[in-house]
Formats: sequence, C-alpha cells, structure tokens
Amino acid sequence: MTSFISAWIWSERFWLPENVSWADLERPPPGVEYPRLEHLLYAFPLAVGVYLLRQLFERLVAKPCAHILQIQAGVPRQAQPNDVLERVYLSKKSQDTRQLEGLSKQLDWDVRKIQRWFRVRRNQDRPSTQKKFCESMWRFTFYLGIFIYGLRHLWVSPWMWDMRKCWYNYPFQPLSSAQYTYYVSELAFYWSLMFSQFIDIRRKDFMIMLVHHLATILLITFSYANNMLRAGSLVMCVHDASDIFLEAAKLANYAKYQRLCDGLFVVFSISFFIARLVIYPFWIVYSVLFESWEIIGPYRAWWLLNGLLLLLQVLHIIWFYLIACIAIKAIFKGKVSKDDRSDIESSSDEEIYSNSSRNPNQTLKPKDSSHTGNLNGETHDH
Repeated sequence: MTSFISAWIWSERFWLPENVSWADLERPPPGVEYPRLEHLLYAFPLAVGVYLLRQLFERLVAKPCAHILQIQAGVPRQAQPNDVLERVYLSKKSQDTRQLEGLSKQLDWDVRKIQRWFRVRRNQDRPSTQKKFCESMWRFTFYLGIFIYGLRHLWVSPWMWDMRKCWYNYPFQPLSSAQYTYYVSELAFYWSLMFSQFIDIRRKDFMIMLVHHLATILLITFSYANNMLRAGSLVMCVHDASDIFLEAAKLANYAKYQRLCDGLFVVFSISFFIARLVIYPFWIVYSVLFESWEIIGPYRAWWLLNGLLLLLQVLHIIWFYLIACIAIKAIFKGKVSKDDRSDIESSSDEEIYSNSSRNPNQTLKPKDSSHTGNLNGETHDH
C-alpha cells in the first residue's frame, strides 16, 4: 500500500517530461550528480540548527548591539489578575458586543474597563522593541549573507544572462555543490520561519505568511526534485534582494533613526517593485511560462510549478499595496509610522491621537507585522 501511494505521488508521467524516467536521473554519467529528493532531508536537522543559531545570534550579537543603541527591553504594564477574563483571552476569540455585555454583568465591571483589560493583556504578549530589533538583525544578517552567496554563484552562471539556457538539455543538468548548498540553506531557513511562526506572537497577516512559506517550501522542494535549479535559484535570489533593505529599515526604526529609516524604506520600496513586480514576472516567470514551453514543452508538474509561481506573484501584489499605503502615509506625515498590518494595540485610538497632538514630531512606537512591506514588525519573511 505504501509503495503504491509513493508511486502515485511520484508518478513519472506527472513530474517529468515525456520520455524521461526517474531511473534516467538516478544513473548520471561518471563524475556528474543529478538532484534527488532525499538530498533535501538534510534541511530538517539544518532547520533546527538554524533556529538554534538564531537564538545564539540574538543573545550574543544582536542584544549587545541593542544595548549599544540604547534599545531597552521595557516592562509592559500588567493586567489585573482575573480568571474569567484570562480564560476568554486564552480562547483567542474576538470579543463581540454581546460577549462584552455578558462579561460586564458577570463581573460587575464597566464594558470600557473590560475592553481596557483586554488591551493591556494583549500588550503583555507583545514583544519588546529590543526583541524585535534582535529578530530583524538576525534576518538582515541571513538575507545579506545568502544573497551575496547566491549572487556570487549566479553571476558566473550563463543562465543568469540568458534564461533560455535554463531549459537546454533539461532535465539532464548537473548539480553543483554551490547549487546544493544554496538550496538546502534556503529550504532550512524557510522551514525554521514556518515553525517559529507558531511560536512567535501571532500576526495580523498570519495566514498570508503561512501561505507564502508553504508556497516557497513547495517551490523549492518541487523545483529541486524536478531539477529546475537554474530557474529556482534565480527566484530565490530575486526574493532575497529586497528583504535586505526591509530589515535594515526596521533596524533603523527600532533605533529611532527616523531619517535613515525613511530613506531605507524608500530604497526597499523601489527594490521590491523592481525585483518582484518587474524582474520576477517579466523575466523569470515569463521564461518559465513561455520559453520552457517552447524548448521542452509542458507536462503535468509544469502546470503545478507555474501555478505556485503565479501564487507568489499574487502575494507580491498584495504586499506592494500595503507598502504603498505606508508610503502614502509617509508622504503626508513626513515619516514612516504605524503599520496597517499590526495585530497588537499599544494604545487606544484616543491615546494615539492625544499623544500625537501633544508631540506631533514623536514617532509612534513600533508595532509588529511580517517581513514584507512593514517596518515595525517581523515574520517571520520573507
């Protein structure tokens, strides 16, 4: 039964072009290695290692940097102990008017007092600015390092300059050690991001990021098993490019270097638009859709892989819309401030407005979100 299911999942008719079998890829010429799915099993222990490395990095490198920049952890205000409200809070359900009125009668509290309790309780779970600085510094370091590594490999690769070469002699294209290292490192990082998303505080865009991470992991896995490493490495490099500037802008924001933050956000917005709304769809996706069709022809897995690529593009458009909203606010307010995708309220609307009126030049406290299109939070990513 198990062998039948395995044979059905990894059907040659689905995954490979016509007249190509898995046996062909398992018997490469002497001195040549083709990708095999079992190679990616190393990504799972490596993902655990990446997560542990992140913890060490945040404690030994990022936290001292935060102290140098005088970014304090801070102690949030504690909500008054109340077993009834705590059970409701832990249920993770939003409180509607009827429920609030019921709690008001049960506790003999004013509805506004109960709303204030939930707001304070949510802020207890909010990560401090120092914590978010450390997480952003980790992602900035990873994105910068992996982008340099990937670009160094791709720069000397002929298919970066002529994407038609991604499809010549496909799928019998040799696997290099640089390609393998690049793929396994990226896959391990995204597995660690997806796992940590359930550990970290839940964001407003939790489902969007979950879909993004799953689509990315599936793309990396399927493209490796299908030996689409050449196009896949270009996709990963393009995605990493703009994330570097986003994390750098977050770091400047947390350190209260507002002009630097604004400048980096502009660079991020431009790089995101060029990389993900120009290069990605009109160069990479175009080649995978049309040039591969012309050279190798479509097959069943070809449709799946292109569907995942187009799904990523839909997410890019959503994120760029959110980025544009922040940019428009920055134009009118003269700075990058609160993010639309924050899921934790640091204060009520009245408190925000009153603080702004008392000190119009004060930057709002950072609030968290995902790694894309937002300065004040985190993902997770990418």
